Amino acid sequence: MMLPGLDNPLMWILAIPLGAAGFLAILPNWRVASWLNVLISGATFAATLMLFDHRPAATRLFFIDDFNVYLVALTAFIGFTSAIFSAAYIARETEAERLSDLHLRFYHSMYQAFLFTMLLALTANNIGVMWVAVEAATLTTVLMVSLYRSREAIEAAWKYFILCSVGIGLALFGTTLVYLAAQPVMGDGADAMAWTLLVKRAAAFQPDLLNLAFVFVLVGYGTKVGLAPLHAWLPDAHAEGPTPISAVLSGLLLNVALYALLRFKMIIAANGQTLAPGPLMIIMGFSSLFVAAFMLYRRGDIKRLFAYSSIEHMGVITFAFGMGGAVANFAGLMHMTMHSLTKSAIFFAVGIITQNAGTKRIADIRGLTVTHPLLGWAFVLAVLAIAGMPPMGVFMSEFLVISSTFAREPLLAVPLGLGLLLAFAALVMRLQDMAFGAAPPPPAHPHGHATTWSSVLAYTPLWLHLLLVVVAGLYLPPALTNWFQNVARLLG
Repeated sequence: MMLPGLDNPLMWILAIPLGAAGFLAILPNWRVASWLNVLISGATFAATLMLFDHRPAATRLFFIDDFNVYLVALTAFIGFTSAIFSAAYIARETEAERLSDLHLRFYHSMYQAFLFTMLLALTANNIGVMWVAVEAATLTTVLMVSLYRSREAIEAAWKYFILCSVGIGLALFGTTLVYLAAQPVMGDGADAMAWTLLVKRAAAFQPDLLNLAFVFVLVGYGTKVGLAPLHAWLPDAHAEGPTPISAVLSGLLLNVALYALLRFKMIIAANGQTLAPGPLMIIMGFSSLFVAAFMLYRRGDIKRLFAYSSIEHMGVITFAFGMGGAVANFAGLMHMTMHSLTKSAIFFAVGIITQNAGTKRIADIRGLTVTHPLLGWAFVLAVLAIAGMPPMGVFMSEFLVISSTFAREPLLAVPLGLGLLLAFAALVMRLQDMAFGAAPPPPAHPHGHATTWSSVLAYTPLWLHLLLVVVAGLYLPPALTNWFQNVARLLG
């Protein structure tokens, strides 16, 4: 059980954000920390690109395969672009005197620690280490959600901590049950927790223990994914935390928790005597889709609105993987990618909007295409993309989910389409006034002043993500298509 060596890309992918977290915790100057946060995140992303040239051999602790290599690169890329946006966002928040230097030390340090925990969870071969990494991600983000130290922010952080800790505790019990099922076949020690070995020998494991384990894992990691009815933490955490953290929570952390769930699904599916995990995931996916679709009509806070949109889309993704098969899995992988890029872009836009308007209330945000044309039209494009309008990438992935479902289970395709239409109508209804309504008078106390450099920093990742989403809806490179197809076959 050796750690990666200096010539191993995994060592750099994990060591860079971990070392940076400690260094940024003691750095007193927040401006320097903001730029270092960007440079360090960029270095981490560059290190992930090395995996495409050199994929290290699996050990008992770490491994890279077709599935996690694309998620590692996606996580590092959005971590990098969110760090760029964060530099501009934090500058305006500090000018408005909403954050102190001490708070910002925690913020930049925990940002890198959060990236480290997600990358560790994605690359861990040991299912126990993966659990530890997901739990550590909860602890780091709790501190960032409570950054403003307001009553609402602290309440949201406590709710997030308690609910996700209960969920992750159930996931620990499920992980232990998988170990107990593997132990008679594989013996004591690390071999009985190494995923690459577990999935090869899973057919010999006791099926009753595996069935029980998957129920606990589904509920435990499902809480972290934000699946209804386990979603109560997510709207509060998104609404009260800094907007860059909302972007990485929605665009990255939910994917990591779902990734962990899918790894266990592959173990269960490798044993022909267990119950099929697909129907349970389909039920959870449907519940999330419809709860979120109806809740979108009642939101008065712009960040809560898009938090419920995240619940909706994680429900669609979970449904797709529950259906299984080459096309549905391909659609689920594509939807994970498109949702991450689009939702992070939306939160970038929302961060600028709330700072300009001085409020998160939807009723007080009007006429964005008139008052801030570049921002307003970017926001329109992002909302239409996440709502599923063609030719965006989200539309293509949703179309594949519906078409694959209709081909295999037509009766399930009808409620799926209905849920997507309900969510689409809610988002378009909310968009109309915010983008095209009569513009309100400017706020008496806006959240900071937008300088030229901060505007460029804020808009660059926003438009970059939107460009990628539009291009993906029109053309997927053959290499990426083959990649998704290979992973779809792995998922079964």
